[in-house]
Amino acid sequence: MSTANQAYVPGVCNIGRAEISQRMRFGYIGLAVLVVLWAVFIVFGVAAPWRFFLFLPATSGASGFLQAAFHFCAGFGFKGVFNFRAAVGETDTVEQADFRRKDRAKALQIVGLSVLVGVVIALIGYFTAL
Repeated sequence: MSTANQAYVPGVCNIGRAEISQRMRFGYIGLAVLVVLWAVFIVFGVAAPWRFFLFLPATSGASGFLQAAFHFCAGFGFKGVFNFRAAVGETDTVEQADFRRKDRAKALQIVGLSVLVGVVIALIGYFTAL
């Protein structure tokens, strides 16, 4: 979808440029925390069960990147709102029940994919010999 002609599309796109940038920042923060945490685990030889904590930053980073890539905020999808304004956090309400249903389905897809990424990274961390 071109950023020049963004508009709300149920189950497809519910955020504009400002919100997309915010999600990218969250993705990079999650990725940075993941890398630092993994490095700490390696340097200090942390026991394998503790490496499951890699799940948290991996999941949050993936969520940010996926929401930015899909131009869709999962939280907004669950709340039934959207934002194409220049300011982050200002929202408009999705009025039609069918549109809210499509948005919730997309939000669940993003959450599911984010959790999947988190699980895979945590398992890699767990089974990687330090």
